[in-house]
Amino acid sequence: MNINMILEMAAAAGERAALTANGRTLTAAELVLVTRAAAERFREYPAVLYLGANHLAYPVALFGAARAGVPFVPVNYRLSERQIAELLERHPGALVLRAEDLDGFVAELDAVELPDEAEAVPDDRDAVAVVLYTSGTTAAPKAALLRHKHLLAYVLNTLEFASAGEEDAALVAVPPYHIAGLANLISNLYTGRRVVYMTAFNAAEWLATVRQEKVTHALVVPTMLARIVAEVEGDDAATPSLRNLAYGGARTPRPVLERALAVFPDTGFVNAYGLTETASSIAVLGPNDHRKAIAAADPAHRERLGSVGRAVPGVEFQVRDEDGKTLAAGETGLVFARGEQVSGEYGGHSALDAEGWFPTRDRGRLDEDGYLFIEGRADDTIIRGGENVAPAEIEDVILTHPGITEAAVIGLADPEWGQRIVAVVVGEADPEEIRAYVRERLRSSKTPDTVVFRDVLPKTDTGKLLRRTLVAELETSNA
Repeated sequence: MNINMILEMAAAAGERAALTANGRTLTAAELVLVTRAAAERFREYPAVLYLGANHLAYPVALFGAARAGVPFVPVNYRLSERQIAELLERHPGALVLRAEDLDGFVAELDAVELPDEAEAVPDDRDAVAVVLYTSGTTAAPKAALLRHKHLLAYVLNTLEFASAGEEDAALVAVPPYHIAGLANLISNLYTGRRVVYMTAFNAAEWLATVRQEKVTHALVVPTMLARIVAEVEGDDAATPSLRNLAYGGARTPRPVLERALAVFPDTGFVNAYGLTETASSIAVLGPNDHRKAIAAADPAHRERLGSVGRAVPGVEFQVRDEDGKTLAAGETGLVFARGEQVSGEYGGHSALDAEGWFPTRDRGRLDEDGYLFIEGRADDTIIRGGENVAPAEIEDVILTHPGITEAAVIGLADPEWGQRIVAVVVGEADPEEIRAYVRERLRSSKTPDTVVFRDVLPKTDTGKLLRRTLVAELETSNA
C-alpha cells in the first residue's frame, strides 16, 4: 500500500469539495488528476523537496511524489540560507520546489495532457514516503524517515473513512514542514473534510477564515492559541461553526487554555501529543475528557486537564527509570511508545529497542487510568543539589501569577549546587515577588535562585521553547 491510496479513496467516495487553497477549491478527483501530472514530472528525480509555505502545491507534491515512488521532503523555508543549503546537500539531484516556483508549478501541471490509462502506483508500504527534519531544539536537526506503513497505520487505526459531514471543513494553518501539517492533510482527506489552507498564520485572519469558510475543525500550536485568544474581544470568539479545536506541538500554558475554553464555549477541545518520529498523534485528550476534568470534584480528575490524554488505538506507553525498569502508575520517568505508526528511524539508524519501544526523550508519568502527563524533555531536567527538578512544574506555578504571560525555567552551572534554577519570564512583577510566589506553592528547593525578565522568549515557529538558546545567552551574560 501507498499513502496515495488515501487520495484515491477520497476521490471514489463522491464529488464533494476536498481542498480550498490559493483561491481554488478542488474535489479529490480533480486533485488526483493534478497529482498524476506531478508524478510524470517527479519520476526522473530521487526525491522532491518542498521549500515553501502552505499552498495548493503542497498536497500536489506530496501525493505526486507518492505516486511516482519517490520521497517527499518538506523543508523549513524560514531557516537561514546556510542551513537550507546544508539540508539540500543531503539530497543530491532532488527536485527543489521553492516558494517563488509554486504558482508556476501548479499552472504547468494544469496544462499537462494525461494519457487515459494512469500509471500504476508503487505498492511498497516499506518505502520511504516522507522525510521530516526534527526541530533541533536539543540537537542538530535529524532526518526522520516515515514510511508509507507508518502514515497509513496512523490513519487506518485512528480514523473512520468518510465519517465527516458534507459541511465539515478543517482549517490548516500549521507549517507544512511540521508533522501536524502532513497529518492534518491526510487525515482530513480520509475522513472527508474539506481542507482549507492558510498561507501564513495571523490571529485576526484565522478568526475571519473560520467564520467565512464555516470551519468546523482546526489545529493550532500554543503560540497560535495564545494569539487567537488575545485577539478575541469580549467573552465570545463568535465562531459558531467551530466544533472541534485541537492544540498541541508544545506545552500550552494553563492560563491560555482556560481563556480559550471560556471564549470558545461551544467548541470541543482536543489536546494532541505526538512526535515527528511517531507519524503524528499517539495520545489524545478529547472533548469529553476536557469537560469531565473541568466539572470533576476529585482533584485527581481535575488534574487531567494538564495531561495529554490516553494512547490512541494501536499505541501503548511505558514509563521507565534511568536503568530501564518499568515504573508503576504515578511514578515519573522516561516515556517510551510502541505501535505500528511509530517509526523512530533516522536515515539508516533505528532508535527502537529490541521489543519495538521508542524513547520519546520526554519525562512523564501515567496515572492509574492510563492518562499521560508530560513533564518536559529529559534533557531539560535540572539537577540541583542531587535533586531532579522538572522545569515544567515551576513554570506552571509562575504562569498562574497575574503579572506573568510566559515563563521558562532553566538550569545554569553552579559551583555549590551543581545547577541553579533560573526563571526567565515575560511580564511585569518584582523578581523577589516571583520567588516568594513559587516558594509558597512549592518547596524551597524548587524556588528560582534568579528571575530574569525578557520581552520575548526564543521559540521555534511551532511554539517549542528554545531552551538551549536561553542557556547560551544567560551563560554568556553570567545571569
